Amino acid sequence: MCLGIPGEVIALMAEHEDLAMVSVEGVQRAVNIGLLREESDGPLDLVPGEWVLIHVGFALSKIDQDEAEKSLNWLTGVGDAYTDELDALAASDIT
Repeated sequence: MCLGIPGEVIALMAEHEDLAMVSVEGVQRAVNIGLLREESDGPLDLVPGEWVLIHVGFALSKIDQDEAEKSLNWLTGVGDAYTDELDALAASDIT
């Protein structure tokens, strides 16, 4: 099972305009934010402290903190599928 997981944007990576450092349950990884450019009509409106929904190293959409917290609570209850997704995130490196 593949899940989209919420992550908090820690920093935008100036040296790679399509990457941001994101934290998921304390695991920090670079994720591609290029798809978020496609959903906005202007420049990317993303700042540290905001939340994104991540799947296989790509931020699919921005979400608010309340939605992120609800999703994390639900995902924690899922068990193995969530743990597997966190393990995959921890092992990834797209930089």
